[in-house]
Amino acid sequence: MADAPKLKEKSKISSARRLGLKIRLLTVAGQMLEVETEEKKREREEALAERVPPLKLSGLSVDELMDLCKDLQRKIDVVDEERYDVGLKVTKTDKECHELGLKIIELQSKFKKPSLKKVKISAEMMLSVLLGSKHKETIDFKSNLKTVKKAEEKKEEVTDWRQNVDAMSGMEGRKKMFDA
Repeated sequence: MADAPKLKEKSKISSARRLGLKIRLLTVAGQMLEVETEEKKREREEALAERVPPLKLSGLSVDELMDLCKDLQRKIDVVDEERYDVGLKVTKTDKECHELGLKIIELQSKFKKPSLKKVKISAEMMLSVLLGSKHKETIDFKSNLKTVKKAEEKKEEVTDWRQNVDAMSGMEGRKKMFDA
């Protein structure tokens, strides 16, 4: 019984010490997260200050304000074009990543469907493949098929249409139509 592995080993650290370590780790991680978010916020503000200088609107005439607006509009157009281009690149790379993921899944799968070829095989060959050595006698499937005889359609004799009209006119003709 000494050779059997222990199912559950006791940990060498007490639960109180483990809990204390876990609390310390969480506090340090929280502090690091706060520092990281503050740093990102500061970097963002610096980037905005660098890209967008503060506007000085006081003391400008109407013509100068119009020129400033046109200049700002051109800059907005350039930024919009860049944003659109970046968006297209992102969607393209996302699509490529999805396709590559599908290829990886296909390559990792154990069973690949082979491309099947159309093969003409007779009934005899199929039975011999399915039954193997048990298939000895030949079977003629065509002889077992039922034969269908085509019934000849009744052909009405074509007579003079005027005689037919005279025969069908009046009440007697209508009675014949209902009887037929």
